[in-house]
Amino acid sequence: MASLAEWVEGARPRTLPAALAPVVAGSAIAWFENAFSPLLAGLALVVALALQIGVNFANDYSDGIRGTDAARVGPLRLVGSGAAHPRHVLAAALACFGIAALAGLAVVVITGHWWLLAVGAAAIAAAWFYTGGKRPYGYLGLGELFVFIFFGLVAVTGTVYIQLDGVTAATWWTAVAIGVLACAILVANNLRDLDGDRAAGKRTLATRLGDAGTRRFFLGLLVVAAAGVFGVAATSSWWALLGWFMLVALIGPIREVARGVTGRALIPVLKQTGFAELACATGLFLGLVIAH
Repeated sequence: MASLAEWVEGARPRTLPAALAPVVAGSAIAWFENAFSPLLAGLALVVALALQIGVNFANDYSDGIRGTDAARVGPLRLVGSGAAHPRHVLAAALACFGIAALAGLAVVVITGHWWLLAVGAAAIAAAWFYTGGKRPYGYLGLGELFVFIFFGLVAVTGTVYIQLDGVTAATWWTAVAIGVLACAILVANNLRDLDGDRAAGKRTLATRLGDAGTRRFFLGLLVVAAAGVFGVAATSSWWALLGWFMLVALIGPIREVARGVTGRALIPVLKQTGFAELACATGLFLGLVIAH
């Protein structure tokens, strides 16, 4: 049980912000448009949380059986450390995907938008093939792109769509802001694991860009996130600029990445960037509730 507790602690910097932030931010738009539904927002949160936990288990399983966690400097992995049998970790991943599918099905039944089943199936497939299958896209440098699509564009616009029956310009700006912050968490993660991934042949975007390029990319994503919040405000209410609360949480990550910290010293950067994503979503929600 101690090992599982360590695994949960290590997964938390990506799991909670990536699940909560899109739903909170999307629900902010729905509230502003007088269309907020606690039931649908709650189901969207179940989908997002189950998918995020599921992808953590799936990555643990796939990386573990490939042996790419051998030189890992980050938090404990269940399969790579021998703390859990691979079959049990795989079963946990599939159970989470099943929960996400059931919650998504409930959304479809309530809203009548049956085409969303295809979106849900694509999200589950993306969660699995990040490190699973014969040619995982996470090993091809495409992880950040898919994170932006599914934990930014799809998660935010989906949360808005099921409540509002449509999307607004502010929705897309919100999706961009949340999506690039989710990407920034992954970039920091891959920067931390850069040397180990190179040794294991895992061709992440960080291994392709190199250390300096990855740091510039990380900082650039934060600039885009700040611009995204401005876009939300310009297309809804200037109260949405409360989303810039995230800048307080980003002081540490900007400083540490700019001064070149490596390895385990980057773990706080992941945590603080995750908090910044959630702070952005919370600020947007507060701002748009005030404006409404």
